[in-house]
Amino acid sequence: MPILNKDMVLCISLAARPSNLGTRFHNWLYDQLNLNYIYKAFTTTDLPAAIGGVRALGIRGCAVSMPFKEDVIELVDRMHPSALAIDSVNTIVNDDGVLTAYNTDYLAVAELIGQRSEVTPSSSVLLRGSGGMAKAVAAAVRDAGFTQVTVVARNEEAGRRLAGLYGFQWQAEPGNSTADLLINVTPLGMTGQDEEVQSFSDEAVAAASLVFDVVALPSETPLIRAARRAGKPVLTGAEVIALQAAEQFVLYTGVRPSAEQIRQAGEFSRQPA
Repeated sequence: MPILNKDMVLCISLAARPSNLGTRFHNWLYDQLNLNYIYKAFTTTDLPAAIGGVRALGIRGCAVSMPFKEDVIELVDRMHPSALAIDSVNTIVNDDGVLTAYNTDYLAVAELIGQRSEVTPSSSVLLRGSGGMAKAVAAAVRDAGFTQVTVVARNEEAGRRLAGLYGFQWQAEPGNSTADLLINVTPLGMTGQDEEVQSFSDEAVAAASLVFDVVALPSETPLIRAARRAGKPVLTGAEVIALQAAEQFVLYTGVRPSAEQIRQAGEFSRQPA
């Protein structure tokens, strides 16, 4: 880590519950690439003042997490198509006081799904979840051409609303349903919450061609472990968080790390602080 200096560029994150993931990811890459940047996580109870500070203090970039992803829209100047697609923001870039909003979650999911040959737009999809990240995933799936998609959400109002946005179906529980692509976008399997709960059944996993769990901590969730036991290809939340953070990094610095550097930064970010 370089010594703090007056020319150092500051990037930050705003979250209700800040973590070290982004802080460690970005600062590790700054160090590896010898960039005069520093990254710090914050929380706030005054979002307009915080975004005003980003603008007034020349803070180069700001990552945005729940519950601020939609409320921040009225505080920025421009919306990139990645944010417009889902009316949700996770990244703000400050260009001389002009704030442009992006959604790199959407970009990361779209890229990861587009790289996989196990599923095609004609494949069926079960998408479990109805929150902000589920919206990013649903939009990426829709924009990749998938139409046979069912949103699985206990909250009927939120589930039907999300499904309706993209012309998908809704159901409350997975039940006995199967699909070619299983996607978990709930906290099921997350460290410190329902960490032993498998979001889709073994039967659903056995019938799938690709299993995708957006939960990042741990990277080996019960669903991912079940898919590996069944010999199924997987996409993990660790891949999503590393790729979306890498896209943020490029937006902030103009420098694209190598795939190996991104992998190493992702590993470092998940190590105990």
